[in-house]
Amino acid sequence: MEDALATMIANYEKNTGKPLEAWVALARKAGLARHGEIVKLLKEKHGMGHGYANLVAQRVLAGEVPAPAGDDLVAAQYAGKKAGLRPAYERLAKAVAAFGADVEFAPKKTYVSLRRKKQFALVQPSTAERLDVGINLKGVAPAGRLEASGSFNAMVSHRVRVAAPKDVDDELLGWLRAAYEQA
Repeated sequence: MEDALATMIANYEKNTGKPLEAWVALARKAGLARHGEIVKLLKEKHGMGHGYANLVAQRVLAGEVPAPAGDDLVAAQYAGKKAGLRPAYERLAKAVAAFGADVEFAPKKTYVSLRRKKQFALVQPSTAERLDVGINLKGVAPAGRLEASGSFNAMVSHRVRVAAPKDVDDELLGWLRAAYEQA
């Protein structure tokens, strides 16, 4: 049962368009006090399935505090054995932020989504020695460092492995800019 709940929570954004904590915040803002009212609002106004709406209502009424956001999630990703990867992430984040004012960094539990109108890339500290930069890049064949995403993440088409800040180079930034412009 716990595995099913964990899977459901992990798939909230993919299946509903927003992470669980965003739906909880939205439902709280509506000010509804009854479980059925919250479920009805989410199903009718937002097209959410019953199971997802039910979980949001439970969280709202239980008064649960949403998961940490922003900097807390990024700090958690680069804690412990993965702390050495933070400089590479920071270099990449600074370069991508310069693409335009519409770049959004949306930290999740295990990665940071890079968004414009939609996600164009993600950055994930996959091991203690490597970041994986997933890129949504249409019409570009994988070659060299630009690998097919494979089993890494279904939300991106390509992956580039980054072990150090020097790996955040013009080639990688060129692919990221192209994905940004497609988004």
